[in-house]
Amino acid sequence: MKYTKTKEVLNQLVADLSQMSMIIHQTHWYMRGPNFLKLHPLMDEFMAEIDSQLDVISERLIALDGSPYSTLKEMTENTKIQDWPGEWDKTTPERLAHLVDGYRYLENLYQHGIEVSDVEKDFSTQDIFIGLKTAIEKKIWMIQAELGAAPEIDK
Repeated sequence: MKYTKTKEVLNQLVADLSQMSMIIHQTHWYMRGPNFLKLHPLMDEFMAEIDSQLDVISERLIALDGSPYSTLKEMTENTKIQDWPGEWDKTTPERLAHLVDGYRYLENLYQHGIEVSDVEKDFSTQDIFIGLKTAIEKKIWMIQAELGAAPEIDK
């Protein structure tokens, strides 16, 4: 069987990108306060980008003869991204910081995928991982800037 470890990372990303999409949805739905009119529609763009990444990752996994998770149960049992209950007790900056935590996790998982796919010589998947990691790093920078902080990608 080829690309065993790469397929494991791809399927982990299926679960985690699905979870991240829900966390962005929650941020979108439970947002209040300053910058609402700017940030609320921006979350639609964030969701679209994550959903697009999920589609690319899932289709790549299928192209490698893998089987992506495809039920909510599989997603929740396999994701490693922390979620919160849907409550009104979090501020928008707290919710944005939570998004950054999820994006940082994805950045690290993409890096792991880059390394694994290099060892397995699956350079096509590695190229996907590199491009999507770059997009995630940009998102971290943008949210951190909104929070008045540096990206801290190099930590």
